[in-house]
Amino acid sequence: MKEQIKTDGGFSYLEEGEGPVLLLLHGLFGALSNFKDVIDQFSKSYRVIVPMLPIYNLPVLNTNIKNLAIYVRDFIAYKKLEDIIVLGNSLGGHVALVCSVEFSEKLKLMILTGSSGLYENSFGGGYPRKSDKEFLRERIQITFYDPKHATDALVDECHDMVNDRNKLIRILAFAKSAIRHNMKEDLPNIKIPVCLIWGENDNITPPEVAKEFNELIPNSDLFWIEKCGHAPMMERPEEFNQLLKSWLQKKYPN
Repeated sequence: MKEQIKTDGGFSYLEEGEGPVLLLLHGLFGALSNFKDVIDQFSKSYRVIVPMLPIYNLPVLNTNIKNLAIYVRDFIAYKKLEDIIVLGNSLGGHVALVCSVEFSEKLKLMILTGSSGLYENSFGGGYPRKSDKEFLRERIQITFYDPKHATDALVDECHDMVNDRNKLIRILAFAKSAIRHNMKEDLPNIKIPVCLIWGENDNITPPEVAKEFNELIPNSDLFWIEKCGHAPMMERPEEFNQLLKSWLQKKYPN
């Protein structure tokens, strides 16, 4: 997908399809490939846009959830987007939550899957040790129900990240920011409809997190995917897309 990434106005992003705007926000270790099946399916009837969040490019002192939300706000303004459907996974869900509270006028619907914002168990309770690929593989496997998704390519990609000092510093900074920036008091103020799609076997943001989101967000619907971990759109893409499609048809028929 690299050849499809556009660079414009200081932003890098992918844009596919026409129709209502579906804005996808990736997580801390996210990449365009995480959303491949969502992009393939929904770009047939939506204008799917995936901004590349500056996870590793913000100044260290500005490496926090709030500044990622400001980046998304500025991107939305630059692209002149309106009536946005925003979908966020993991850290991207947390960013979407901040946007829905502080910059809500552009958002119409929100979908969260494995979102941080209440509680998250980063790397299953431990951070990866440099140069230890097997330890890292075990941590990545915790992300999924089926460990086969912790491919050699994914392990190598994450290994390169944690062995890059500048990237590791920012990974740790974002992980700490996510814990500090608890959204519990803000959730009852979210006015837009929210769809929660959760893996029943999520070890990073466990099922209790999804239930609490559902209880605290006034206009929210919760859907479960069996035998699925922290990234349903990667691990069970067909089920994820069908749940999302059905919910969108009810909330925003087009």
